[in-house]
Amino acid sequence: MPFGRTLVVGADSALDAVPTVRESPPGGGPVAAIGAAFDAVGGELIDVVAILAGDLPLLDAPAIADLRAVAARGWVDGAIYVDSDGRPQWLCGAWRTASVATRLVALADIRGRLDGAAIRELFGGLAVAEVTHIDGPPPWFDCDTEDDIRRAEEWLTR
Repeated sequence: MPFGRTLVVGADSALDAVPTVRESPPGGGPVAAIGAAFDAVGGELIDVVAILAGDLPLLDAPAIADLRAVAARGWVDGAIYVDSDGRPQWLCGAWRTASVATRLVALADIRGRLDGAAIRELFGGLAVAEVTHIDGPPPWFDCDTEDDIRRAEEWLTR
């Protein structure tokens, strides 16, 4: 399953070839960011989109392909990784585009806006396949602290 277009929401991308959009208001949270991405590409989205946090240094193409393959089967709205404690990793998933677009509209209608919405409000109402990752470092591992960065670097050098 080939990867298509890449779009970064937030601060300017360090990669010149990757377009960047900004959520409204800036800092409005991940749901507002997802809404901005969908608005930016309009009808150009493919059937399944990967929605990922920007601080996942251990996430690789095979891990994304696994999620996309599960989501593309059609019996679910999306596929996410779950950690070893069974916690959903909402920003490490692949989603049926139409399902997310429908939820974005519904959530905006209910709340009046997307900024400040919890990610569970967006994805919680969808049918989700939980994917476990057994081999190697966890692809959902996010780097929020310097200790997290050191831990990720250790995993990457093994």
